[in-house]
Amino acid sequence: MEQEFEEREGDIKESIRRFEQMLDQQQSQFFDLDVYEQMVEHYLNQGDLDKALKAAESGLENFPYALELMLDKAQILANFQRFDESLELLERASLFNPGDLDVPFMQGSVLNMAGRYEESIQILEELLDRAEDKDDILFQLGQSYQNWGKYDEAITQYKKSIALNINNENALYELAFCLDVTGELENSLSYYQQLIDTDPYSYNAWYNMGIAYSKLARYSEAAEAYDYAVIIKEDFASAHFNLGNTYMNLGLFEKAEHCYRETLKYEEATADTYCHLGASLEKQDRLPDAIKEYREAIKLDAMWDEAWYGIGVCLSESGKWYEALPFLQKAVKLNDQNGEYYIAIAETEYKIGNVLSSVEAFEKAAEVDAENPDVYLTWSLVPFDQGDFLRANDIIQSGINDMPTDADLYYRSAVYLIHAGHYREALIQLEAALSLDYDAHVQLFEFFPELEKQKALYKIIQQYKKE
Repeated sequence: MEQEFEEREGDIKESIRRFEQMLDQQQSQFFDLDVYEQMVEHYLNQGDLDKALKAAESGLENFPYALELMLDKAQILANFQRFDESLELLERASLFNPGDLDVPFMQGSVLNMAGRYEESIQILEELLDRAEDKDDILFQLGQSYQNWGKYDEAITQYKKSIALNINNENALYELAFCLDVTGELENSLSYYQQLIDTDPYSYNAWYNMGIAYSKLARYSEAAEAYDYAVIIKEDFASAHFNLGNTYMNLGLFEKAEHCYRETLKYEEATADTYCHLGASLEKQDRLPDAIKEYREAIKLDAMWDEAWYGIGVCLSESGKWYEALPFLQKAVKLNDQNGEYYIAIAETEYKIGNVLSSVEAFEKAAEVDAENPDVYLTWSLVPFDQGDFLRANDIIQSGINDMPTDADLYYRSAVYLIHAGHYREALIQLEAALSLDYDAHVQLFEFFPELEKQKALYKIIQQYKKE
């Protein structure tokens, strides 16, 4: 059997070689119908839609009533947004194959892609009455409602699909998205529990419960759900990856590292996975190991800006500031809308002694990421270190203008004003900070190592303690 498969694989490779030679030399050659179908499938798997279309068209010239080739061509035309041509071809296919259910199913799918949602839903609902296996049709109905913006109706259809097939991964994933959009994630937990009660070994149900808990920031419960998913299905790469992300949120970086390595074991390596692995090592202060994984990401995708940024940060944290700068600049070149990248450049430039370049980078960070408090908190440390406390406070006030409810900015303003000797203004800022987030006041003490000042601050803070 294995030998037969290898022979077929060799045959299709030879057919593809002949087909591409035919295209290059503008010749005409004949292939069997199943060869045309295999060639289209090959090109679709390769993501080469142009050649897939040419193979389908060539096949239809010789086999004009071949249903599979007509469906393939219709799908490819839709992917090229040539919807009218796709629907015209499907109409012709329905005349030749009036009893085939794949044709109306694809018509519904193409109409959905074309934004003709009512027509899509009408065709799919008519198809429901004729089909025995309904879960895929219900899923497609959910897609049409979802793209139409009717999320409640989409949720209903996805739940019907899942009731028929609890392992319909696409329906479970899209259901989670719609529940998130409608703010129903909290209420959805009981639904996922019902699915698990019905089938405790449904790794997809556990996985999607994990997603719900993650989005609700209930990370311990999310980790437990993902853990059940990978216990049931050891090679469930997505669950290993999400479990790793959850452990990162819980600060369990060694466990996160293990999960990312498991992900790499069970699915093809991606730059994203290597970057997450690098981040887990970076959090463990294993900077050379982290750099190694970030470099693996770049080998897979030289345009992956997060990997360049990761190497730059690791080098900067290692005190190798001159080496770090080109990597950080490369990250910015690839993605000039990430404020964190500019902050890292600004900090590195300052450590090198390039104060002007540092300030320029901070200004750029504030421009592209105005609502990130870290921009102003980090930037203000430059004049603070130089003893210019009022300039430091001015930077913080710019942040407060953009984020008037961020407690950390008010606490930092109080710090700088106390250092500047402006105690009355400092007290006003401190009151605002305490009213926004009382528990965050502990950050003040790192700026006042003197015990006497800490005691004085503590007395003021205690007056605002909520009962």
